[in-house]
Parts: sequence; C-alpha cells; structure tokens
Amino acid sequence: MGMSTRLDLFIDVVQHGSFAKAAGIRNIDRSALSKQIKLLEDDLGVRLLNRSTRSVSLTDAGKEIFKQAEAMRELLANTQRLADSFHSEPKGLLRITCPTLFGKMYIQKAVALFMAKYPQTHIKLVFEDKRSDIIGERFDIAFRIGPARDSNLIARKLAGAKFAILASESFIKTYGEPKTPEELIKLPAIIYANGENTFNKLTLSETPGSDQMRSHNMVGRLEVNEISVIIDALQAGLGYSQRGLFTLDKNIKELGLVPLLTNYKLETRDWGVYAVYPHRNQTPLVKLFIEIVKELVGSPPIWDNYIDNFDQMYK
Repeated sequence: MGMSTRLDLFIDVVQHGSFAKAAGIRNIDRSALSKQIKLLEDDLGVRLLNRSTRSVSLTDAGKEIFKQAEAMRELLANTQRLADSFHSEPKGLLRITCPTLFGKMYIQKAVALFMAKYPQTHIKLVFEDKRSDIIGERFDIAFRIGPARDSNLIARKLAGAKFAILASESFIKTYGEPKTPEELIKLPAIIYANGENTFNKLTLSETPGSDQMRSHNMVGRLEVNEISVIIDALQAGLGYSQRGLFTLDKNIKELGLVPLLTNYKLETRDWGVYAVYPHRNQTPLVKLFIEIVKELVGSPPIWDNYIDNFDQMYK
C-alpha cells in the first residue's frame, strides 16, 4: 500500500473521529487500519494522531499534514474528473443516496434508465431517511427534500415540493368535513415521526385569505416513520395528515383522498427537491444522472397534477 492510499485512510480517520467508524466505512478491519496509519507515521517520521480508548485527536504535525492530504485528495479527484470528461462513453462508479420513498418512486427508475444508456457505469445506491455525510461517506450525489440549507455543498433545485392536508372520503363520512383549523385539529391525525424529523404541527392562516398565520398542534392518533404507511393509513380512514405531493404516486381521486381547508393559506416552509453534491464542477456522471432525474420528475413536477386545480388552493 502506497503513501497516497495511507494518507487517504488518515483523512477518513480524522473526518470520522475514530478508527472504528473509518474502518466501517472502508469495510476493513480496525486493526488493519490502525496498522496502516502506524506505517504512515513511521514513513513520515512524525506522530500524526493522539490515540485514546475512545477518540483520536491530531498532533500539531498531524494538523498540517491533514491539510495537505485533503488538498492532495481534491487534486486527484479533479484530475480524475478531468480525465472522465474526455471519455466518449461515460463510465465509472456513481455513489448516490436519497430518501427511501423518493428513491423507490423516482431514483430507482432513473438508475435503470442510466445504466441501460451507459452500460460501462456502476451505481452504489443507498436509501436512507437521515441526512448523510456526503463528503465523509464519499457520495457523489444526494437527493434531499426540504428547505434550502446553507452549507459547503452545492445544491441544485430540481422541483418545488408542495403540501396539502389530506383525508379519505370514509374519514369525512365518519367525522364530517372540518371548515376551520380549530375543527380540524380536534380530529385524529396521522403524524410522520422519524428521529429529528417529526411533523406534528400545522401552520395555517387565521382566516381564509389572511396573511396572519397560526401554528396548531396535531392530535396524533397514529405516528409512523415510513411515509408509504401514512398513505395506507389515510386510505384506511385512520386520520388526516399533511402530505407532500411528491409522496403521492397518482391522482388523489384514485386513492380515495380529498384535500381539506383549501381556502386557507398553508405554510410549507418553501420546500424543494434538491440534488446535492460536493463539487461546483460536476462530474460528467453526476450531470448526466441529474438530467435523467429531472426528465422523470418533469417541469412542472408530475406530482403537481395529482390534485386537480391545486394551483388555486392554499393561497
């Protein structure tokens, strides 16, 4: 193993804060990783890390060498991207992460189209509903749904992510159709709760057409951490829920669902669907894959058609 590879391992240990985490990402034995870092220190003639039973920290020499190693990794990555741009046939590995439901509905299809069109490519696709460390886990691209966030990553908005308050026709028959937010929040709700992502509040205008917004706590009859289960629960009449249109796969009429309180303004925090990647200069593979996803999603996005006349609602 050469010095450049050992420096790469050294970067992983520093970024993840421990040998165990870095070894897990690399899928190698912890003791083997520790041995390679020790060999690197021997080759350089300086100690890079202060080790304890629970953590590692950089020595003064380690701090300076870490900066140089990061610059080296970036230079090599840029060199590879430059070389890739001259290939007549796109090839190589593309590492992608995305939310589970969005991945099943859109990214999985995009992968199939991409690999069929570019047979010399390889894909690593990870579904997870937590926010991945794109740089630390070495993803080339992540698809995220939510408000725009300031970070050192590059985010490209692919589509808006609009919301509606939905319930089933059977739910309305049982409880009646609420006419005000106060009537609605007395009814049982279906709440998405997945770690730090818990959506148990509705923010609506105080009256139809008003600019004064008010937040309401939902009374959760059912809490789930899987969005597809919420759609099933809505259809079963177990409650109402605020849902992103991007979580639907067809018109709500076909699902037996109806929108509620459409004459009120609904605060949805300006969400969007974003492609996020670590480098301003996209690799050819990243650029090509994003274009396929954009084509599948459409402009305006296909989900905007899943509620008839939605552009007139929640204004």
